[in-house]
Amino acid sequence: MTRRRWIADTWTATTATLTGEQAEHLARVLRAAPGQVYDVVAGGFLHRAEITSVQPTEIVFALHEELESDTALPLHLLLAVFKFDHMEWAIEKATELGVARVTPVLARRTEKHLAQAAAKRVERWRRIALEASKQSRRTTIPEISEPLPLKAALEHSTELVRILLSETEQTETIAATLAASQTSEAGYALAIGPEGGWTQEEMGLFTQHQWRPVTLGPRILRAETAAISAIAILGAQIT
Repeated sequence: MTRRRWIADTWTATTATLTGEQAEHLARVLRAAPGQVYDVVAGGFLHRAEITSVQPTEIVFALHEELESDTALPLHLLLAVFKFDHMEWAIEKATELGVARVTPVLARRTEKHLAQAAAKRVERWRRIALEASKQSRRTTIPEISEPLPLKAALEHSTELVRILLSETEQTETIAATLAASQTSEAGYALAIGPEGGWTQEEMGLFTQHQWRPVTLGPRILRAETAAISAIAILGAQIT
C-alpha cells in the first residue's frame, strides 16, 4: 500500500516538521499519532518518516532512510497572466507535469485588472503548487515567482534553450527545435502568451533574447491548453 506523502515546512538533518494547515489536517482529520509512518519530503529529498510528536498545529517526524524519488523537469515556464481560474488550472497541471519554475508574466495584452491584481494572487498560486506537488507525489515544489513585466522576465531567464509558442510560426515544431539544440544542462524555458497573443514589440524582445518561435499545429488553443500541451511534448523529449 502506498504511504501518504507530505512536504515538510521545516526540517533538520534528522527531523521534519509540518505546521499550519498541513499539521491541522493530519492531526484532526487523519488522527495523527506517534509511531505512524509516512513518506516526507524534506529539503528536496524523500524519506520514510515516523511521527514523534503531535500538536494541533505542529507535527514532528524523525527522518529515516532516504527513498528513491523522481526529479523535476529542468523547465522554466513563463506564463502570461490570464483569467485567474484558468491560470490556476494551468499552474496546477504544470506542477503535476513536473515543471521546476513558473514566472507569471505581465504582457501588453494582459487585461489591466488582472495585471493589477496578479501580485495578490501569488500566495494562492503557491498553495495550489504545493497541493499539486503532494497529489502528484513530487519531491520538489515548483518555484512560483512574483509577476514580472515581459522585458524583466526575459532578462532573468538564464536557460539556454528558449522556446516561444507563437501564432505566427507555421512550420517549426517543439520536436524540431529540440533536435536542433544540444541537450542543455542549463535547462529549458517555455513562454506562453496571453489571450490575444504577443504584440509585435514583444516578439521583437523575444528575438533580441534569442528565443525560438514554434507552433503546436493549425488549431488555435486556449492559453492553458497550449501550456499543458507544450509541457507534455517537452517532457517527453527531454526526459
